[in-house]
Amino acid sequence: MPVACRMCGGPAVLKRPKTGDAVCKDCFFYAFENEVNYTITNGNLFKRGDRVAVGASGGKDSTVLAYILKLLNERHDYGIELILLSVDEGITGYRDDSLETVKRNQHQYDLPLKIVSYEDLYGWTMDAIVKQIGLKNNCTFCGVFRRQALDRGAMLLKANKIATGHNADDIAETVLMNVLRGDIARLRRCTAITTGAEGGLPRCKPLKYTYEKEIVMYAYFKKLDYFSTECIYSPNAYRGHARTYLKDLERIRPSSIIDLIHSGESLSIKKDVKMPVQGTCTRCGYISSNAICKACTLLEGLNKGLPKLAIGKSNKSRRLLDAASQSSDSTNENTPPKEKKKDVTF
Repeated sequence: MPVACRMCGGPAVLKRPKTGDAVCKDCFFYAFENEVNYTITNGNLFKRGDRVAVGASGGKDSTVLAYILKLLNERHDYGIELILLSVDEGITGYRDDSLETVKRNQHQYDLPLKIVSYEDLYGWTMDAIVKQIGLKNNCTFCGVFRRQALDRGAMLLKANKIATGHNADDIAETVLMNVLRGDIARLRRCTAITTGAEGGLPRCKPLKYTYEKEIVMYAYFKKLDYFSTECIYSPNAYRGHARTYLKDLERIRPSSIIDLIHSGESLSIKKDVKMPVQGTCTRCGYISSNAICKACTLLEGLNKGLPKLAIGKSNKSRRLLDAASQSSDSTNENTPPKEKKKDVTF
């Protein structure tokens, strides 16, 4: 005997991972879209006239985000302008293929597309960085550069907001990672639905409370065109361990994902705990809690041929890089200078 849809009584075709309810396809679409709309309106993510750069990687999350933002913008008259923004990290056999998906999405959703690349912005591709740093810590470089590249791309587009496809699983994983690292500063802000407002370019997460499994189901039943291959450099990422642990928790208790997010949201910090103060990088002008931002520190390490010196505590990295710089200057005093890689500038 077929299971009845909990919402309309018709034949159910799936069980929602988030709620456990058996629903038909149409009711699932209705619930999924209404929940995202509620997240957007309740969080005041957009205002009429906003020019929103949608982070588009070609994966399931960003593809569903672009599709549903266009749908809800037309259905509920948000009055926002949407632009697809992609970052080409320079990963052969991965990003070049996924960008082809983004280009198809551009035509499917009739949205403009802007692509910025690590090579143009920093003078390095991820393939070149991995050759220098190896397969350990490469995600640190990519994460830092990607975040800044999105901001710089949005500035080129004159967008005043960025929308990313971070889902509930991503945020719960980040909470776990920050707990394991003891990173109080990031733990405090990682569950915020909008970040970066202090820097003038807010970044919002319309899929904050949306389960990854439901995003996959939505993309499948809507027959959306997305790229599903995992990054060839990500299997060694620290996040993978948090993801595996979270999936184990989810099998035992599906609400673990939302529970972790609510725990992060409810976190309170003692008044006597010293928190980093956000400022701007003296070199590139990007928002930073240090005099020189992480991107500039990492880039300097790469350009000096000492990439591993930029991994770790910022003050220690700064001292090591300065010492390396002085040593290099004294050694090469009478040597013609080599062509330098790009510095980060806004």
